Amino acid sequence: MLQNKNIKLEGVIPATLLAFDKDYQINEKASRKHIKECAVTNGISAITVNGHSSEIHACDFEEQKRILSFSLEEVGDFMPIINGVYADGSIEAAKIAKMSYKTGASALLCFPPQSMAMGGHLRPEMAVEHFKRIADATDLPLICFNYPSAGNLTYPFDTLLKLFEAVPTIKAIKDWSNDPMVHEKHIKTFQNLSNPVNVLTTHSSWLMSSLVMGAKGLLSGAGSVIASLQVEMFNAVKAKDLESAQRINDQIFPLTQAFYSPPFLDMHNRMKEVLVLTGKMEEAIVRPPLMKISQKEILNLKKAIKRSRL
Repeated sequence: MLQNKNIKLEGVIPATLLAFDKDYQINEKASRKHIKECAVTNGISAITVNGHSSEIHACDFEEQKRILSFSLEEVGDFMPIINGVYADGSIEAAKIAKMSYKTGASALLCFPPQSMAMGGHLRPEMAVEHFKRIADATDLPLICFNYPSAGNLTYPFDTLLKLFEAVPTIKAIKDWSNDPMVHEKHIKTFQNLSNPVNVLTTHSSWLMSSLVMGAKGLLSGAGSVIASLQVEMFNAVKAKDLESAQRINDQIFPLTQAFYSPPFLDMHNRMKEVLVLTGKMEEAIVRPPLMKISQKEILNLKKAIKRSRL
């Protein structure tokens, strides 16, 4: 399948979930159904597969290739697909990037290598080398996934500027700085470079505030459940319709509060449960070490669904 060369890394981009059978194998039929339901949402710009929301940490290379392939078969004729590049080593990341290009992805979401967790933020040359190897493997546009500014997996501001200069195919950043001050600095700086880098927020727990700062779009796992509401929010902010934006924010507030409550790692687990509760997925199965959430928490999700009028 040919890449969608007209992909715009802006607007609303849902990150899809992945369905599993009871034996923890990929449930392709259910996954295709979910991906199709996300992709036909009116107003979205693209969808993302092989991201955090699809438990990329628990999928091997061949499974990642299979997920991308059946996603393209299902929706690739009308919707650009962004594929995640998640690897601890840069050589493996380049291998995934090359596979993604050959299979038909339109862009790549590049995760920071976990191998940088013990101080990689102090070695900017590591980030540059990692992205150069990915860029050497493909000319697809790249999205740099930037982790919270308080952690060791973040790319500091100056490192990001060096990175964008060294690797011009980086066209967007998925900003999870988790710091409003840093986030706004990214928006005002990166989107006004001579080679602009769009800021795609993933601050779904405070989405309205982030969009009002001027982010060009959002890329979030919450879009696997509330993509249509995210589109409404994005359009309202873009139109400077504060009243509508506040109304939509009030609607999604109960769900985002439930999704992103501690422990944070269960966010996509909860999203699967909401799909089950709303009749859009048969079972909410996650691969270990992730575990099914408690019945008490599922009851809380039911209440959030009711309050959000989902």
